[in-house]
This record gives sequence, structure tokens and C-alpha cells, in this order.
Amino acid sequence: MELAELVGLRPFPAAGLLLGLTRRCPLRCGHCSTGSDLTVREEPDAGQLLRFVGSFTEENRPDVVMLTGGEPLLLPTLTGELSFLARRAGSRTAVLSGMFFARSREIPPAILRAIAQVDHFSASLDVHHEREVARADVFRALHRIRESGVSVSFHLTGTGAADPYLADITRAIEREFGGRVPCLVNEVRPFGRAASWARPARSGPDPSAAAPCSMAAWPVVAFDGTVLACCNQDTVDRRPAPAHLDLGHIGSDDWGTVRRRALESPVLRMIRAVGPAHLAARSGAAPRPGSYCDGCRALDGDEAVAAGARAVAAGPAGALLDLTAALRGAQGGPEGVVRRHGCPAYAPLVGARGAAR
Repeated sequence: MELAELVGLRPFPAAGLLLGLTRRCPLRCGHCSTGSDLTVREEPDAGQLLRFVGSFTEENRPDVVMLTGGEPLLLPTLTGELSFLARRAGSRTAVLSGMFFARSREIPPAILRAIAQVDHFSASLDVHHEREVARADVFRALHRIRESGVSVSFHLTGTGAADPYLADITRAIEREFGGRVPCLVNEVRPFGRAASWARPARSGPDPSAAAPCSMAAWPVVAFDGTVLACCNQDTVDRRPAPAHLDLGHIGSDDWGTVRRRALESPVLRMIRAVGPAHLAARSGAAPRPGSYCDGCRALDGDEAVAAGARAVAAGPAGALLDLTAALRGAQGGPEGVVRRHGCPAYAPLVGARGAAR
């Protein structure tokens, strides 16, 4: 599975599942959205994770499962077991790593075995990661992973199109890999350790205009096993979780239950189709202060909003609305998705020269 295919699925509800295996990480990057380090012990119960992924069936499963953290490869056996269970049901798997293991000349066998179990491997690289793991070490490790037959990519972050680091690292990747390794480039947002210095997310939308949210498409398993409908880190970490974004818990719910809640909720359908601000405005609610995501969280418990969503997005008509919004979000293919949600100037790199090995 290549990066472009993974990114192209992002707007489609329940097409993917994000699993945070642990908040632990050997690195302590200055922009980490989860605030991970080796002293943090939060992680879902491994048995519950295995049972949840084991509930996938060939008829009812996500297309792709993204294994992340923290650093998922601190748990290489669990990473491999989860990937095996997901792939057995027909899902494809991807892992995102901070590349701590690249500081060794050879990739530890347990980690290499875990990587060999997934369909795609993505390496995080940016100015903060390079203070922890040298660029040359990351490149050497990625060459080794490519040689094993696993599709690879880079997940890069910077401050925007004018960031000189992004210009430098993308040129270096082009030279090193001959344009055959694609890159997903995002802008650092003010979450976790970056909350005090990163610029705010894009300005909030006009409530009178639809501003759909594709980030409410894939369920997210948080570090306590709660399943959220949103990947915004402030929402993933919030307890109690906003009721309209709470899809259940891996200790008590299976994938089929979580998927049904994600797909059939009228409020979630409307958030994906028109966005939280427009949904609130349609329901007669006063404008919410704060960011786009603050406005979404503020919908929690608002019965007028829930009633307004049911009137438009319940039943088969709502399912059609949801599909229409997903198809619109997928316009322009993977590049279009990155232009809307990542760093637009580097969107073409998501499918760099076919990513052929």
C-alpha cells in the first residue's frame, strides 16, 4: 500500500482506524502533539486491543489500520500481532515511527520483524526529530526497510510553505531516494508541546458557509481505550469526552458497534458534511468562541443541534449526504486531500514518481 492510497481514503467515514498503542517514546521532540516521553505510562490494555482488532470480519472491517503512538515500535510484538489480525480480516496496516531505532547501525531484529508485518511504513522527520535522531541514520534505516519489500514514506512537519527546513529536507530526500519515496507534509499545530509556540490552526470558518470536517471520519483509539470520532489531540485527551464524539471503548465494544455509531450518528454526518459552525448556526445556536475544534466540542449536549441534525441527516438520506461529502472531500485525489488538510505547497510529494521501489 502506497502513501497516496492511504491519504486518498482519509475523507471516507470508517475507511480507517487510528490506534494509539502507547504514549511512551524514547524521543522528546519539542513539537510532540501527545507530549510523549519514556516516563509516560498511558497505553490501552494490550488484550483489549487484540480483542477489538480481532473482532474485524471480512464483511465488516476498516480498509486500513494506522498504528501510532507515542512510539508503537516500543511494542514490536504487539504491533506485529495487531497487524496480523487486521490483515487476516482483509484490512491493510501502516505504522508511523519516530525512528528511535535508527540510531543503531542495524535495525533490531524484533523491530524489523514487526515492520515486515505491515503494508506501509512511515518515518517521522522534521527539525525536532533531527535533534534526536540524525538524518543520515534515518535514511540508512529507511533504505534497509525498503530492501525488505515494505512500502515506505516520510511524514514531515514544518511551519509552512516558507519554512527553509522543509525546502532543505525535501531536496535531501529527493537526492537520497531519487524521487521514489513519497512525503506527507503537514504544518505544526499548537497541540501538546507546541501549544505555547506554534501558530494557531487556520482561521475559523464563516458559520453561514459549509466547512466540512474530514478529520471526524476515522475512529481513533485513545491511550485509555476510549474510541473517539475525532483525531484532534485536545479532543482525544479530553475526559469526559464530548458525547457526540464518543464512540465507545475497546474493552466493551467491538469494531462493528463502533463503526455503526460512527456512520449512523446524524451529528457526525453533519459535521462531516457542513462542519460544526454551520451545523450550530442552522440550529439557531449562538456562535461559539474559540477555534473550529472548540466550536465542535461545544456542541456537546446541545439538544437543538442534535434535533437539527436528525431532521436532515437521519436514515438513508443522511447516509447519502455523508457519502456525497466524502466524495467531495476526495476531489483532487490524495493531492487534494493534502492541499486542504496539510501543507498545500508540498501536496504533490504525496505521490512522488509512483513511489516505486
